[in-house]
Amino acid sequence: MSHEDYIQRITQYIKVQDPEKLEAFKQMTSYVSGQYDEDASFQKLNEAIEASEKERKAEKKNRVYYMALPPSVFIPVAQGLKRNVYTPEGSNRLVVEKPFGMDSESSDHLGRELGALFTENEIYRIDHYLGKEMVKNIMNLRFANVLLGHAWSRTYVDNVQITFKEPFGTEGRGGYFDEFGIIRDIIQNHLLQVLSLIAMERPISTDSEAIRDEKVKVLKCISPIRIEDTLLGQYVAADGKPGYLEDETLKNKDSLTPTFAATVCYVNNERWEGVPFILKAGKALNEAKVEVRLQFHHVAGNLFSGSPRNELVIRIQPKEAVYLKFNNKQPGLSYETIQTDLDLTYHERYTDLAIPDAYESLILDVLRNDHSNFVRDDELQAAWKIFTPLLHKIDKHDSDVDIKTYAYGSRGPKELDEFVKKHGYHRDTNGYTWPVQNVNPSSNKL
Repeated sequence: MSHEDYIQRITQYIKVQDPEKLEAFKQMTSYVSGQYDEDASFQKLNEAIEASEKERKAEKKNRVYYMALPPSVFIPVAQGLKRNVYTPEGSNRLVVEKPFGMDSESSDHLGRELGALFTENEIYRIDHYLGKEMVKNIMNLRFANVLLGHAWSRTYVDNVQITFKEPFGTEGRGGYFDEFGIIRDIIQNHLLQVLSLIAMERPISTDSEAIRDEKVKVLKCISPIRIEDTLLGQYVAADGKPGYLEDETLKNKDSLTPTFAATVCYVNNERWEGVPFILKAGKALNEAKVEVRLQFHHVAGNLFSGSPRNELVIRIQPKEAVYLKFNNKQPGLSYETIQTDLDLTYHERYTDLAIPDAYESLILDVLRNDHSNFVRDDELQAAWKIFTPLLHKIDKHDSDVDIKTYAYGSRGPKELDEFVKKHGYHRDTNGYTWPVQNVNPSSNKL
């Protein structure tokens, strides 16, 4: 690939509106080709970096190595960097993209190999969901609001759902996806990271290690997930859209890899004992949505029978929002109770503020040496212990592993509603009922 091809490839995705800034970026970026396992290639890279540092008259050599690579070459590339590019005259920061292994054993192996080359403080395991605006907002919501903080426990919360929905299938990525499945691809990392922020105790400070200490503690309170608490699915063709097994890049046309999973875990501590955390993720569903939904208990001795439960919803994407579903008297002469909401939708309220891309936010954190939104080694170990037994059972296609089918563009397997109901979620089928009477007396005169 030539330098011009490189510039064309990277700039087609840049969203900068100012052409002068884009041109300035082009002038400061360069491309060095090489082999993953060849010292000469890394020495060539080091020469290019040193030339850049000299040209910029850099007082310190502060280097960031971003490994967005096939996982099979993580270790040889890290070794090449350490031998040939690592500088003792400044800082070195290694950013590693997921997947961080396939199970506990492979993750531990990767951790040992990287740990032998770089210190934990130099390693940034990046999960882009931790850079999303509403995920970063969870701590503010919980610990800066006395009302929410007081209600954030099993005393008031009946169940928690964390949902990820994509409206498209593998679309030519079936060969890659089939190695991982939806649990490794989404639930074990993205959704579990969100769960840890929702469920953790208050850290002693906003220091990155204090936050990560609490995340590790709460993950260690979760027992390995059982197959009995899991619903698995794979999408099939519908409305002209191909099924998963029809993906041209899929080699195994009898694959039992799940493209949908709903699983339940419990945090066995004083705050959350008995509260089901329902993690749901799927491809080829009816909409694009990522959200956290805390559903509260029914009102004890409720005067207004049949009124829906309160819910706090954090919509991570699209259209970031926080809203509280509550019950209210219908305006006017009626005494009927209706469901409504207190709604903070970001694109309506914060019209003059731009929300940065998750990666933009996280790369800035790397430059600031802030580990708050990155995964620590012991945190990764705790996360894999929760899912590894279930993943091994699915991989071996044990007799009690049942893959349901669901139509492309549907909400998922038809068994989903019963599954979440069994684990405590109460779905109000009436939906919102907005009053149609104009309550302004001057407008209601005969």
